[in-house]
Amino acid sequence: MAKNSAPKYTVPGIELKDAARLVDVLRLRLHALNDLHLTLKHVHWNVVGPHFIAVHQMVDPQVDRVRDMADDVAERIAALGGVAQGTPGALVSQRTWDDYSIGRADAIAHLGALDLVYGGVIRDVRAAVKEVSQIDPATEDLLIEQLRDLEQFQWFVRAHLENAGGSLSTGGTHTEEEAAARASDLD
Repeated sequence: MAKNSAPKYTVPGIELKDAARLVDVLRLRLHALNDLHLTLKHVHWNVVGPHFIAVHQMVDPQVDRVRDMADDVAERIAALGGVAQGTPGALVSQRTWDDYSIGRADAIAHLGALDLVYGGVIRDVRAAVKEVSQIDPATEDLLIEQLRDLEQFQWFVRAHLENAGGSLSTGGTHTEEEAAARASDLD
């Protein structure tokens, strides 16, 4: 299905053109959430060092919640009459961000990179909330609920970095490589 294909039906009270816009916004949110839960699992598998167990155990509940968020977004897309494209090919071809680049590394390197990932996801969710707010309060509410959880997960990550001397993102644009380099300077 082409990414801009208009739905043939939608929920009562929403025009088809507005439903198509909502589906388009939610499509990128779905890709971001699928990417995030895979990235979190990657961190879970590849974190090493003295803080291994704390980070290993911290990210699994985040993985579960982010998977639930993806399911909620996919089901909202379907309810709006769209197609929830959940394939890896769709994610890779349509995403607007770079792949997570850190492999086996210590907790501070992964958490510094994860802080940046969460920062990007949160900024994009905030933009999506603003975009859908005038069209559909149900979709807006879904995204706001997810935003609260994502911000809490970023707080968990930042709490680890704050006392470990890791760098915290400030809303600027940074790469995971920069986070890893800054973290390795602390060792």
